[in-house]
Amino acid sequence: MEKISKSANHTHQPSQDLISGSVALLRCLLIEGVECVFGYPGGNVLYIYDAMTGNPDFRHILTRHEQGAVHAADGYARSTGKVGVCIATSGPGAANLVTGIATAYMDSVPLVVITGNVLSTVMGTDAFQEADIIGITMPITKHSYLVREVSDLPRIIHEAFYIANTGRKGPVLIDIPKDISNHKMFFYASTSINLRGYDAAPSPDQTEIDTLIQAITESERPVIIAGGGVVSSNASGELLEFVNKTNTPVTTTLLGLGGFPSDHNLWMGMPGHHGAYTANMAIQNADLIISIGSRFDDRVTMKLDSFAPHAKRIAHIDIDPAELGKNVKPDIACVGDIKAVLEYANTIAIPSPSSSWIHKLQHFKSTYPLRYKDSDTELKPQFVLEMIHETTQGDAIITTDVGQHQMWTAQFYKFNRPRSFITSGGLGTMGFGLPSAIGAQIGNPNRLVVSVNGDGGIQMCIQELAVCAIQNIPVKIVVINNQVLGMVKQWQEIIYENRYSHIDLGGSPDFVKLAEAYGIKGLRASNKTQASRIWQEALETPGPVLVEFVVSKEENVYPMVLSGTALDQMIMGDFK
Repeated sequence: MEKISKSANHTHQPSQDLISGSVALLRCLLIEGVECVFGYPGGNVLYIYDAMTGNPDFRHILTRHEQGAVHAADGYARSTGKVGVCIATSGPGAANLVTGIATAYMDSVPLVVITGNVLSTVMGTDAFQEADIIGITMPITKHSYLVREVSDLPRIIHEAFYIANTGRKGPVLIDIPKDISNHKMFFYASTSINLRGYDAAPSPDQTEIDTLIQAITESERPVIIAGGGVVSSNASGELLEFVNKTNTPVTTTLLGLGGFPSDHNLWMGMPGHHGAYTANMAIQNADLIISIGSRFDDRVTMKLDSFAPHAKRIAHIDIDPAELGKNVKPDIACVGDIKAVLEYANTIAIPSPSSSWIHKLQHFKSTYPLRYKDSDTELKPQFVLEMIHETTQGDAIITTDVGQHQMWTAQFYKFNRPRSFITSGGLGTMGFGLPSAIGAQIGNPNRLVVSVNGDGGIQMCIQELAVCAIQNIPVKIVVINNQVLGMVKQWQEIIYENRYSHIDLGGSPDFVKLAEAYGIKGLRASNKTQASRIWQEALETPGPVLVEFVVSKEENVYPMVLSGTALDQMIMGDFK
């Protein structure tokens, strides 16, 4: 068996080492610094998997579904800032990656997705397990490669990692026909990049930044909307400095949570559909909106023609020029890496005359906090998230699935560190929570990782409990069980006049027994006393633990802004 070593040749010159395309692929991944690959074998990637045997340098995690593999790679990438890698075979294996690729694409997550394909000699003949995965994924990848010559592999791998993790980051797909993975080549390491027309990080226009600083000095009611771009560009420190120097209140989008410390006195909360009252009112009453790495998503703006009606100027900073003016037309437009833009802005930043504005917003914040009706007889999901925050002191990596529990997590867990909140924002992918936590834990072995799930979403990739058990991945898996598709129920209740249709999850399995069947400790709580006790037990237990919190199906997420209404038209809920 040919051995792949991290000490592989790094020169441009081919070595005298005649190896297969599969061995070359693994060698290139090691050269790119890949720590772990998530995947699932099948016929057309067997040469690649054969090359993994007996190789101590190459770590591969066998998930129980290809969707689990791509979500795990995604969680690894989001939590570490590195490129996540997954592998699947052709046809159904590759097709099972589509949801995860789209998830990463919508949230600008750097992935390299490797798929096998049928023999190049039979491509296009509808051969067994053939699918045009490049055609299928064209709208949801940043770039794609079909490898036609084995000698191209080192260049393609090197380019793929560069493209995935520069500029506006995203997934890159590499499709390798089975015969190409077995062809022989004299190995060389590709170390140069020459991509025509690809400007990874355009230099910021300092004139636009100067204009922005001038606008801030003239603004009495400025507001920053900080998005996922702040986290992606590792610009949290620069944003904090910018806010302190300009004295500008901040809201952070769902993907921006953690990009600015939630305990800072100028943080006003998350805006949008389920945003905080203060954050939404700040945007609606601001005279200057500054979007930093946020794309004016419809869940943030809500009714577009009623968004920020008092804003005299709107500034938009983004690395992707396609985002400028796509939803909201900016008066000040700056294309560039967020970190680079803020580094320059901080050299010239001066405070805005916003003291009275800040005082008003802080009054809103104290008068209209996020709240819920607590109970001594039933367990409230908001209490569970507050308890998790208090016991972890806000220092855990939290992954979520999608639904009510996701919004409660965003509202009641306070994030102070970037890359600590891992969630599917743009696509809203159920099934994301558990496998993404596996990836996050592998990428951050010394940090506590908590996966918060609903009883609906957890069942979409629940088979990945096997990975936690076999690999002893110490994720603490929380299931908020209300026996219903909660977010769908909330919409049917409020918008569809209580016409509930196909949302009952009462026939779900006993999650504690199911966890135990996989070899994982399972715990359950249905009141506050039990919740505090078993959660502490979970934290003190080495290895993975599943904790089911049984809550009322009647609980809804508030505030809520209905589609087609303005940000300041919030349903606040009944808290009397």
